[in-house]
Amino acid sequence: MKKKITVCAILLVVIGIIIYSLMNPVDMSGMEDYQSRFYSSPVALLPPIIAIVLALITKEVYSSLFLGIFCGAMLYSDFNMELAINTIFFNEEGGMLYKVADTFNAGILVFLVMLGILVALMNRAGGSAAFGAWASKHIKTRIGAQVATVALGMLIFVDDYFNCLTVGSVMRPVTDTHKVSRAKLSYIIDATAAPVCIIAPISSWAAAVTSSVPDDAEINGFSTFIRTIPYNYYALLTLVMMFVVIFRRIDYGPMRKHELNAYKGDLFTTGGAGKGSDEKYEISDKGIVLDLVLPVAVLIIACIFSMVYTGGFFDGVDFVTAFADADASMGLVIGGFIAIAFTFFYYMLRDVITFNQFMECVADGFKAMVAPILILTFAWTLSGMTNLLGAKYYVADLVAGSAAGLQSMLPAVIFLVALGLAFSTGTSWGTFGILIPIVIGVFPSGEMMLISISACLAGAVCGDHCSPISDTTIMASAGAECNHINHVSTQLPYALTCAGVSVVSYVIAGFVQNPVICLIIGVVLMVATLLVIEKVTGKEPIDQGGDGGAKAKASAE
Repeated sequence: MKKKITVCAILLVVIGIIIYSLMNPVDMSGMEDYQSRFYSSPVALLPPIIAIVLALITKEVYSSLFLGIFCGAMLYSDFNMELAINTIFFNEEGGMLYKVADTFNAGILVFLVMLGILVALMNRAGGSAAFGAWASKHIKTRIGAQVATVALGMLIFVDDYFNCLTVGSVMRPVTDTHKVSRAKLSYIIDATAAPVCIIAPISSWAAAVTSSVPDDAEINGFSTFIRTIPYNYYALLTLVMMFVVIFRRIDYGPMRKHELNAYKGDLFTTGGAGKGSDEKYEISDKGIVLDLVLPVAVLIIACIFSMVYTGGFFDGVDFVTAFADADASMGLVIGGFIAIAFTFFYYMLRDVITFNQFMECVADGFKAMVAPILILTFAWTLSGMTNLLGAKYYVADLVAGSAAGLQSMLPAVIFLVALGLAFSTGTSWGTFGILIPIVIGVFPSGEMMLISISACLAGAVCGDHCSPISDTTIMASAGAECNHINHVSTQLPYALTCAGVSVVSYVIAGFVQNPVICLIIGVVLMVATLLVIEKVTGKEPIDQGGDGGAKAKASAE
């Protein structure tokens, strides 16, 4: 009933806006110099806030994102309906068609489809089933399944998109066997994507950070990035948090309900995305573990070499520079194509699938990725609307205007500002691309420059980690085949816990300015916080023994 009332209220508001726009037309002359009266104002943050709040209330992501886009377009057009519709679809800076046509974005969509095809092939050939059977013999517990997922996520550090989809497709059979909820799998995937990439020297994220540091800084961009790693508290403490949560069996918030239900066999709780998707066709009984491991290994190697290829590695450029200059989107598409071509010939030689079955997997892989493609398209468009309204410049001006008097407290403030901006826009790279030059302007050199840049990077990753409209959040849901809103709502308490400890750590770092001491303090605070939560919520049932399911059922009831 409440949901119906909410939907009706939203429709009334939309109708009211449309009527107002028709009654108050805007002069369309001089559009080449057009700028909304809401540009770079607090109202510019309204579209993403509307989309995020509606998604959490209604549990429906598509309409929520579109209403956020519609709100942004109406604000940008000063409530002129004609201009708003043109802005949504055809604006060159933020319109949906131009976002999809962008070569980087288009490459990501193509790579998504390629991953979907590869996963469908591995399922059809029996590789996933064989790997699941092998893993069930060697990984005996739920803790082991979760630790194996974390380990694989940390190994695939070159790119967060690649990480999300690969880890999900490989580990789903393992975590399903050991009754780990899809929400928990999504959290582990997401927490080993951006947080790992942002502290990995050889990754697409390292390249993005390096390019964001101005050339006139005291040290070069790559050296600055390396020196910021010990101060990147959110990324480092997220990894600490995952291991403590897994080994101590601590789950709280909505995640606890999902995990307790998983003990009883319900891996989804609500919105069973992907359930039964492998039952539409006959799976080969000839599958072996190598049928999954080899295609994934080829995919990883091909993507790494393709990325450095786009950066000029094979033209004599050194490996680090090639990674810094790599086109991640192009590299992933080339690597994905190589992996699919290899898998085709390998499976045909192994006689585990026929040519017709291979072509059926192409269609199945595309259909499996329709939902994340749609969400990504809407998320990119919403980000475009927010940029057209100048939200990032409004936030940047706030930081620049207040930085002079903050000094030692600036890292904590920068972290919170970057968190809010990344959460609202769904982009980490755009966030630190805007804020890093401001930070360096306040602290041109020294330890405070490193701490403040780290705070900016950590806040950007944290906001990206929390945001329902973030690319990596969407892909983590897709990789785990988990309902997107389930993933967002279950992950949020964990991310906010780590964010709270990170803020305190940055306050301390602003005064102490010692990477080793501050990191030790941060780790101690993180562990202590989780132990307090454990005292309040209690542990999950032990994942070994015959009464785990009974305990879970009793606890859930």
